[in-house]
Amino acid sequence: MKVAFVLLAVVAVSLAKPQGYTTKYDNVDLDQILRNDRLLNNYVKCLLDEGHCTSDGKELKASLPDALATGCTKCSEKQRAGSEKVIRYLVNERPKVWQKLAAKYDPHDEYRVKFQGEASARGIQV
Repeated sequence: MKVAFVLLAVVAVSLAKPQGYTTKYDNVDLDQILRNDRLLNNYVKCLLDEGHCTSDGKELKASLPDALATGCTKCSEKQRAGSEKVIRYLVNERPKVWQKLAAKYDPHDEYRVKFQGEASARGIQV
């Protein structure tokens, strides 16, 4: 599975800048989103091109490919921690959602292979 996706989740609410992603959404309560099926499903639908995107969802969707490609090198520490939280949750609690997102954003398992060692070191089995 794609560890990179959750990097995206934190970056999910970020907009790319040359020096890094915006920190505008760093104080979003990720736990609230993860606990709320409606909110989580809206973000997932946005990312999968199956529903409306909020402004932060649009930023996440735009930043996700870059964050995956660069290993989240433009992410702040808070964004990296948030990405790990989202990835861990999706892998463990919402594997079907994780699989759909992985299929869209990593159809050839490029990022799964690239980040598998890092994920395993953090106790995430992708």
